[in-house]
Amino acid sequence: MGKAGEGRAALAGFLAMCFAVVGFTGMLAGHVGRLPLERAVAREAVLDQALVQMRAGDQAGLAALKPMLGDSGGVLLADPGAFEAAVAAERVAMRARRMAEAQATGTRLQVLLLVVTLLGGAFGVAMLLAAARRVAPDGGMG
Repeated sequence: MGKAGEGRAALAGFLAMCFAVVGFTGMLAGHVGRLPLERAVAREAVLDQALVQMRAGDQAGLAALKPMLGDSGGVLLADPGAFEAAVAAERVAMRARRMAEAQATGTRLQVLLLVVTLLGGAFGVAMLLAAARRVAPDGGMG
């Protein structure tokens, strides 16, 4: 491959990387964007399991769930008489927290994608401008 071919191959490689970085960032966003929903579904399942164990009178099972209940475990297990009301209140609070988390995650991902897209585009333009300056009058790479 001659000098012109090598220059074109390098330019094509750099331009491909511009698109690849944007694409991989989009893949990351697709993975991260669903985390708040996954966390909400997992917490709902643990709350359902806690209700079943409380109704069955399984205190050991409830204690085993405490780490999975996270910061709300102590509040839920504090008063067994008000457990069902506490679970209902936790569901409402948890959904509000996960909605806020999803909105914040979405905003951050939009900013990330915008920045990476702009930088990838700017890099691609810079590479094309640099290549255009290197083109000799006869059309070959200089």
